[in-house]
Amino acid sequence: MKFSHLFFLLLVLTFAQIANAGRGVAPVNNELYKEECSACHMAYQPGLLPARSWKKMLNNLANHFGENAELDEQDQKSILDYALKNAADFSNYKRSRKIMRSLSTRDTPLRITNVPYIIRKHDELSNRHVRDNPEVKHLSRCEACHTKVETGSFSEREIKIPGFGRWED
Repeated sequence: MKFSHLFFLLLVLTFAQIANAGRGVAPVNNELYKEECSACHMAYQPGLLPARSWKKMLNNLANHFGENAELDEQDQKSILDYALKNAADFSNYKRSRKIMRSLSTRDTPLRITNVPYIIRKHDELSNRHVRDNPEVKHLSRCEACHTKVETGSFSEREIKIPGFGRWED
């Protein structure tokens, strides 16, 4: 009897895991990437941009949005390899697939905030929610409102805008 309960519990947990798999974007699971990128900003999940964007961005770290973010050759290669393998075009996660569908093959956005899908998802926000909000300031600060961003979840149910509370669509 105990074996059947254990089997049933494992079966339920497996189905629950399958049901939740692939939502959002894959969380960052590379310690070097996380350490180096989060030294200046949130370590954005590679599934938020296509590989061509990561390649262009990470091959020009001497001018990373006006800053010198150069790394030694081995670390740069390791981070680039990780970003390319986990980019939106190679992901099975829901939001990564939607990001790719929003881009033309000619688009190579270097900023996540320039991705059409991301722009659409934030089109109801006003300046008072973002730019004029001292705790947010810019859409690039995902972690300011998305309470589970580190897990790769960008669910609307988990949005809390500082000074405004939960997002109600």
